[in-house]
Amino acid sequence: MFSFLKRSHQSDLPPLQLHNTLSGRLEVFEPLGPSVKIYNCGPTAYDEQHIGNLFPPVVANVLHRTLEAWGYQVEEVNNITDFGHLSEDEESEDKMTRGLKREGKTLTLANMRWLAEKYAELFFADLPEVGINPKAVRYPRASDYIAEQIAVVKTLEQKEYAYRTSDGVYFDTSRFSGYGKLGSVNLQGQRAGARVQENMEKRTPFDFALWKLDKKLGWKSPWGLGFPGWHTECVAMIFTLLGRQIDIHMGGVDLIPTHHNNEIAQAEALTGKQFVRYWIHNAHITIEGKKVSKSLGNTVYLHNLADRGLSPRALRYWFLTGHYRAPMNFTWDAIEGANTALGRLQRAYLELHGAKGDALRSPGLRRRLDTESNAKEKLFVEDFYAAIADDLNTPRALALLWDAIKNKTVSQATVAKADQILGLGLAENRPMAKLSVIAASDLPEEVQKLLAEREAARLAKDFAASDVLRDQIETMGYEIKDTPSGTKITTKS
Repeated sequence: MFSFLKRSHQSDLPPLQLHNTLSGRLEVFEPLGPSVKIYNCGPTAYDEQHIGNLFPPVVANVLHRTLEAWGYQVEEVNNITDFGHLSEDEESEDKMTRGLKREGKTLTLANMRWLAEKYAELFFADLPEVGINPKAVRYPRASDYIAEQIAVVKTLEQKEYAYRTSDGVYFDTSRFSGYGKLGSVNLQGQRAGARVQENMEKRTPFDFALWKLDKKLGWKSPWGLGFPGWHTECVAMIFTLLGRQIDIHMGGVDLIPTHHNNEIAQAEALTGKQFVRYWIHNAHITIEGKKVSKSLGNTVYLHNLADRGLSPRALRYWFLTGHYRAPMNFTWDAIEGANTALGRLQRAYLELHGAKGDALRSPGLRRRLDTESNAKEKLFVEDFYAAIADDLNTPRALALLWDAIKNKTVSQATVAKADQILGLGLAENRPMAKLSVIAASDLPEEVQKLLAEREAARLAKDFAASDVLRDQIETMGYEIKDTPSGTKITTKS
């Protein structure tokens, strides 16, 4: 078990409470040591990340900012999966293979790395737009830690937690008594092999791959050419970069039953110690009430907000209007409302500058009003931090901020301090471009032609071609906004 080290943090702040999936309840946060170690399951970089993929990084960023506000140093690692490997709960073709087929590339390790770097760069470009500084987080690539992953599997085999089959090496879950403890998974209720054909050589249905053999592609290992299991990737990277015990592990709720329970089994079988103190999981984002899926044609990317003249930071604002453990349903009406609210909030923040007492000439009157104002401002600060301390209750924190601004009971400095946690960039100079709508008939013929081709591509659901045509139009000095009433083309004025 963990041996906690008490350390001083901001003594004037309330105890920070987080919902721990492992216990199923709120727990007061106490770190292991002088810095808080966080691992967040990052993306498989086979394609552009949609808005649902950006939700976990934003949740992690709010927690990162909160811990710093509470006076802690933070070490955060967010992995980038840059090669394919099939786990028991995945489809028969891994995502990297599908991505290379889409790009017209042959299946090689070098091309997997190329694909991952291409889409990792797009991911990194999106992060600042939603208030995340990529330089504050480490983003290691899984393929750089193959030797460490092989070492994990070898040690598990030596400890007799692993066994070989004709297609690889598997973890024997029957030897780990705590398997399924995260989220109180009902093992009897799970259907093994629901999405892939069951491997009859497995000792129990819940055993999972540590190393998958491949006759044509992969890395050399004591068991033959192949790939490490997805669950092994995270354990090896955590051990190498953060240590054998960490404070916080984050990810989506879909990772609880299999991926994260498999991580626990490997790590604790190796060390005999508790792997992670606090497991924090975010709910999922749906779009118009449906799961985000390219096959459904409902995928929304961050650049689509800009296409409609909306600030990308409005997505973060919208995320914060819900609690991270509550499912949220994206609609264009909702994000447009968030964009309007964020604009109003930024204007209100700017209007606070110098507003308190500047026009008062009487020193006595100014002192009395300042005393009353300071008391109300202190109450806001206490309530705001209490909301954040209550498992990152950002909806409550936003409501308190709006109420304080409406009643003029906060200074600009206090709002800026609150925004250090919210990350809305209220102090940043990010004016939206003023746009003027142009009638299609007034456009140059070449632009009209490209616009018609793009509309045809959209109707055919060829979104890749649509994006290329949009980019071509924008290089000619125009911007496209897709609205319920049709496509509008604008130019910066």
